[in-house]
Amino acid sequence: MAGTVDVKLEAVVIPVTDVDRAKQFYGGLGWRLDADLGDASFRIVQFTPPGSQCSLHFGVGLTSAMPGTAKNLLVVADIEAAHDALTSAGARPGEVFHDGSVGYNRFDPNVRVSGPDPERRTYASFAEFADPDGNVWQLQEITSRLAGRVDPATTTYSSADDLQHALERAAAAHGKHEEAIGHRDDDWPVWYAAYMVAERTGGQLPT
Repeated sequence: MAGTVDVKLEAVVIPVTDVDRAKQFYGGLGWRLDADLGDASFRIVQFTPPGSQCSLHFGVGLTSAMPGTAKNLLVVADIEAAHDALTSAGARPGEVFHDGSVGYNRFDPNVRVSGPDPERRTYASFAEFADPDGNVWQLQEITSRLAGRVDPATTTYSSADDLQHALERAAAAHGKHEEAIGHRDDDWPVWYAAYMVAERTGGQLPT
């Protein structure tokens, strides 16, 4: 495919047995209801998670997959905050975990260790929950991207919460920067901007 053609993932489809029950569940998570169209022979419901550019479809006549067989990934900036929000919404997520082999395996229960990654490495902390049909949603904490995965010319934050967490990480890193230089950094807005763009795009973080 030509590299100049934009191809954007619009939606993922999950199989459910009871459309209205699924609609109530995902609405209870605070996901945005975008559409509920059709009738008893064909129906499509669309929800979009907060901050996401990709939506969720379920309904009648959309897929031949068995309910409970879907497994998809959600990205969050703070795994513990996301876990608490899901718990408050009644989603009953499993405990936060990391790969005990110091890798990034979120699939094998045998390598899971309770709690977030001890060093809080990006990509390394997980949780998961299931909808009433057993479709699994895994959460992965990503605070900075590997190089080449985000276009630095189009760096964005998906929500106020996402931006808040980025500012908090920049503030913590800048505090260490001021300790290292031994005085107040009056150009902190420049430092913050450089740090936040580098973190988002996988570039070299300022120190």
